[in-house]
Amino acid sequence: MSIRIVDVREITKPISSPIRNAYIDFTKMTTSLVAVVTDVKRDGKTVVGYGFNSNGRYGQGGLIRERFAPRILEAEAKTLLDDTGDNLDPDRVWAAMMSNEKPGGHGERSVAVGTIDMAVWDAVAKIAGKPLFRLLAERHNRKADPRVFVYAAGGYYYPGKDNSALRAEMRGYLDRGYSVVKMKIGGAPIEEDRQRIEAVLKEIGNQAQLAVDANGRFDLETAIAYAKMLRDYPLFWYEEAGDPLDYALQAALAEFYPGPMATGENLFSHQDARNLIKYGGMRPDRDWLQFDCALSYGLCEYQRTLKVLETHGWSPSRCVPHGGHQMSLNIAAGLGLGGNESYPDLFQPYGGFPDGVRVEKGIITMPDLPGIGFEGKSDLYKEMKALAA
Repeated sequence: MSIRIVDVREITKPISSPIRNAYIDFTKMTTSLVAVVTDVKRDGKTVVGYGFNSNGRYGQGGLIRERFAPRILEAEAKTLLDDTGDNLDPDRVWAAMMSNEKPGGHGERSVAVGTIDMAVWDAVAKIAGKPLFRLLAERHNRKADPRVFVYAAGGYYYPGKDNSALRAEMRGYLDRGYSVVKMKIGGAPIEEDRQRIEAVLKEIGNQAQLAVDANGRFDLETAIAYAKMLRDYPLFWYEEAGDPLDYALQAALAEFYPGPMATGENLFSHQDARNLIKYGGMRPDRDWLQFDCALSYGLCEYQRTLKVLETHGWSPSRCVPHGGHQMSLNIAAGLGLGGNESYPDLFQPYGGFPDGVRVEKGIITMPDLPGIGFEGKSDLYKEMKALAA
């Protein structure tokens, strides 16, 4: 009996919040939640794969419903299967979605495809009866490591939030087991940001390290001014100083900032990743790459990105994806990435870990749940189950 995808469903959900970074506020932010429904039964239940796009990019319901879902549903079922015929082939599903699409100009379609791709991989691992991270490790002849480094992303600007509130937020992350915390910069004058940084460093002491994130706000002059200020502090990294496609700015900045830098969350293809590491002055011995599969055509494309990095002398361990979702946790555990972002208090129920998973000294241990493991996060699975019903 042939395995078939019988439906692809999408609903656009709000993840609004009054927080802001240096570039945008999140008062009207949305995400697309997707269910890929198959005709496969496991333990008496229909196998459904789930996916959603990361925060910072809006839901892609129009593109999903009008272009990408119909192509999957119109494809002949056997063309979407792997060579055994016993499971879906994510790369063949991906190719069906991208049929009749011109190269380049990735725009928002990379988010739409990445969202569906997440759901397809969830279904594939469930059909195989394995956690996705173990399935990936097997396919890449690696040993799966269920332990994943995670850092706490926060420190947003918020109406009425003073430095004491910022310190209390960061203390809360340390109390929950994180060893690296991140805060926003660039949304206030440089001297005010310096005071915010010093307040956090005083609070965390030697218990944790601090990363800072400008969300692409700076021109070169401002990026350099911040670099000169930031190099006075022992930061974990200086993130996304300028426009993500301004590789010349990133390369010039390395001359003024000897510490680790991070970028890549707003690059959406393996070609963009290649351009960054060729022309952006990124240093494989200290810098970090933050490509997010949920925004960049999914895991199929992310594996191509990792091949590009390897070709240019970069280790997967220098990748710590943006997004704070369970998909990247599985990729990190299965393919040996350096870790993953986490949003302990934000963008719920989509971020975070399965129920019962705790952070210990900056590390979480992946549970052995089939697929991506969404069913283990009760508040998120409630949303997903409603879409699939």
